[in-house]
Amino acid sequence: MHTLPVSVILVSRARPQALARCLLGLSQLDYPNFEVVVVACPAGIAAAQQVDQAEHLKRVAFDEANISAARNAGITEAAGEIVAFIDDDAVPEPLWLHHLVAPFDQPEVAASGGYVIGRNGISFQWKARMVDETGEATEIVLDGDAPTAPTADLGKAIKTEGTNMAVRRSVLAGIGGFDPGFRFYLDETDLNMRLAQAGKQTVIVPLAQVHHGFAESDRRHADRSPRDLTEIGASKMLFLRKHTPEKARKAAWEAFRKAQRLRLLRLMQSGPFGADDVWRLMRGLDRGAKDGAQRPVGPLPPLAEAETAFRPFPGRPDAPRLAIAGRIWQAGKLRAKAEISVRKGAVTSLFLFSPTARFHRVAFSETGVWEQTGGLFGRSDRHTSFVRVTRFSRRLKEEIRRISQVRGNFTQQSHKN
Repeated sequence: MHTLPVSVILVSRARPQALARCLLGLSQLDYPNFEVVVVACPAGIAAAQQVDQAEHLKRVAFDEANISAARNAGITEAAGEIVAFIDDDAVPEPLWLHHLVAPFDQPEVAASGGYVIGRNGISFQWKARMVDETGEATEIVLDGDAPTAPTADLGKAIKTEGTNMAVRRSVLAGIGGFDPGFRFYLDETDLNMRLAQAGKQTVIVPLAQVHHGFAESDRRHADRSPRDLTEIGASKMLFLRKHTPEKARKAAWEAFRKAQRLRLLRLMQSGPFGADDVWRLMRGLDRGAKDGAQRPVGPLPPLAEAETAFRPFPGRPDAPRLAIAGRIWQAGKLRAKAEISVRKGAVTSLFLFSPTARFHRVAFSETGVWEQTGGLFGRSDRHTSFVRVTRFSRRLKEEIRRISQVRGNFTQQSHKN
């Protein structure tokens, strides 16, 4: 397959540590032809200047709380034929770009989106979805792992996630990129609708996977509970004005507002919020709706071509894959061994099994190791049985087989059981 040049745009604000970790993950990508454009606040730019690959980065200083405008700033620096997006609180599997970009060999494909894995490193947050004219998404069930171009119903669009998507640059620039009226919420959903309205094809790629942490921000707490709903209200109202028939807007807003209130009431029941928090957040939602009613809805001007040349980023194409495994009480020694393996250039996965039925978790460490922990008899795939009787070596082979399509074929194994 011809490897199309790809520009990966990474937007970050007030999360320099997460940014550095994401860049470490990008440095392990098994794709030979990509550049990385970091669009970040001063703290993020400083963090990007400290990573090992700093000289290979394109850096764009941007310190506004507007991810759409930030992404547009990144697009104007992107010299690749394909533009891919990932958030700073996410880390891609090594074969992410390999899978995400493959459908663009077909000229009719304008966009692609992959699956997003949640905090436990195993379960999916989002898979394939379709979005309607009110911005509400529903799941699409796909058959197998092959790239698929689902057909959207009339007035709907195929949904991609801003932390795991790619768009042909000529198409994206031609429609004006992201609408800056959506400062963070429904930003990619609005883009999905505009692509669908222009008759462009979107492909869902199940094996293009990223791990998404939902890191704390000025919009949400570490437990994902909201700090403020003003921008959510503004973006929802703007989306309704752009894409919802006028006669259906009022009912759509009322349904959305009711759902938000119920969400807050559930949070109040579980502990994080009090009644005053619910009142304050709902007031912000309504205030945002008034703001969104005033934001412009006209067409966006096309984005300019990149003025800077393509700047290749050194990933790890064809790097060896090493699996290191042992018991949980051997963790210290095995982690040190795994870190050495990463420094030598291998994409390294560390498996630490305990003699229990604990559920498995996967995390990408700050030293670049993919670490999986859990019980020898516990489950990783959440759809299998709770407890399974197996041997250490067999369980290790099963886990390697489970991840090989997204992380690559393991060439070496080292384990102590």
